[in-house]
Amino acid sequence: MAIEGKDEGTRAPRIRLGMVGGGQGAFIGGVHRMASRLDDHFELVAGALSSTADKSKASGKDLGLDPERCYGSFEEMAEKEAARPDGIEAVSIVTPNHVHYPAAKAFLERGIHVICDKPLTSNLEDAKKLKAAADGSKALFVLTHNYTGYPMIRQARDMVANGDLGTLRLVNVEYVQDWLTEAVEQTGAKQAVWRTDPNQSGAGGATGDIGTHAYNLASFVSGLTLESLAADLDSFVEGRRVDDNGHVMMRFTGGAKGMLWCSQVAPGNENALKLRIYGTKGGLEWEQENPNYLWFTPFGEQKRLITRNGAGAGAAAGRVSRIPGGHPEGYLEAFATIYTEAAAAINAAKSGSALDPAVHFPTVDDGVKGVAFVGACVQSSKQNGAWVKL
Repeated sequence: MAIEGKDEGTRAPRIRLGMVGGGQGAFIGGVHRMASRLDDHFELVAGALSSTADKSKASGKDLGLDPERCYGSFEEMAEKEAARPDGIEAVSIVTPNHVHYPAAKAFLERGIHVICDKPLTSNLEDAKKLKAAADGSKALFVLTHNYTGYPMIRQARDMVANGDLGTLRLVNVEYVQDWLTEAVEQTGAKQAVWRTDPNQSGAGGATGDIGTHAYNLASFVSGLTLESLAADLDSFVEGRRVDDNGHVMMRFTGGAKGMLWCSQVAPGNENALKLRIYGTKGGLEWEQENPNYLWFTPFGEQKRLITRNGAGAGAAAGRVSRIPGGHPEGYLEAFATIYTEAAAAINAAKSGSALDPAVHFPTVDDGVKGVAFVGACVQSSKQNGAWVKL
C-alpha cells in the first residue's frame, strides 16, 4: 500500500497515538498496535491500558512507554494528554463494549481523534449519544470493521458499484466460529468472560461480536440499506446469558433479500467469514480465510478467479495492496488498511486539504447501524422471529 508522501521523498510525521485498554492478556490491543505500525503512520506514546493503575503501568512498561504517560484511567489520560504540547493526536479504544461510549466521548470532547473497536457501543442509547458527540466534535471517529480493508473486498465493492452484477437480488453472509462450543467463560478465560456478560458486551453475544462484522461487510460491498429483519437467536450452551448462534433473514430497500448466519458454537470453524452476492448479471463469492481470491461468475459463463494483483483486479484493490501477487496478505494487513485510511483522513484534517475520495473507513454512522442491527435481532427473536424494521 502506498505510504502517503513517501514516493515523493517526504512524509507526514507519525501521528502520536494513545490506547485505552489492550493491556496484559488482551488480544485485540496487540492487533491494533501491529496494525497501527505496519504502514508506519502512528507511534504509540501513551496509554490507559487497564482498569487498574498498577496493571496499566506494568503493561506500559512491557511496551516501552514513558511511565508518566501510563495512566490509571481514560479520564486522567484524556485530561493530561490534551494539556501536553506533545499530547496524543489520536486514541485507539480497545476495551469491552460498555466502555466505548464514555471513553470515546472523553477524547472527542478534547478534539482528539478516535479509532474505536467494534461494535460501537453495548446499546443503542449509548450509540446515539456517541454519534452526537462525534458529530459535535472537530475530531474524526473511525470504527475498525477491519474486514472492509481487504483488497478483494474493495474489488468486490467496486464491481458492484460499477454494475458488473446488475441489479442485486441476493446477499448471503456468514461468520462462523467454534471457540464457544463449551462454556469456556466458566473457566475464567478473559476473552470469553466479557463477551458473554451482557453488562459488558450488550444484549447480543455472537450477534454483537461477529454478526456486526458480517452485517457491516454485506452492507459495505452491496451498498444496500437494510430495511427489516427476522431473527432466530439461541444460547445453546447451558447457562449462557447471551446468544451464541443467530439466523437472520433480511430485506433491503429496493427489493433485494439476504440471509445472515453467525455462530460461535459450530465445531470445525475457526474464523469462517464468507460473503456471496448475486444480481441479474452475475455473482461474487469471497471468504476471509482465503482473502486474496474473489470468484466472479457472469451469468451463463464460467466462474472466474480474480486474485489480489492478478488479471481482473482493478485500482480499488491495488491501492490497498502492499506486496506482489503470490505473497498472501491477510488479517493484519486488512486491519492496517483501516489505520492507514484513518491516517490519511487525520493528516488531511491537519493540513486543511481535501481527502482522497478513494479513502474508505467505517464511521460512527456505520457503528450506529450495527448496534441497531443487534437490537433488532434481539427484539425479533424475543417475538418468535417477527419482522422488525430498523
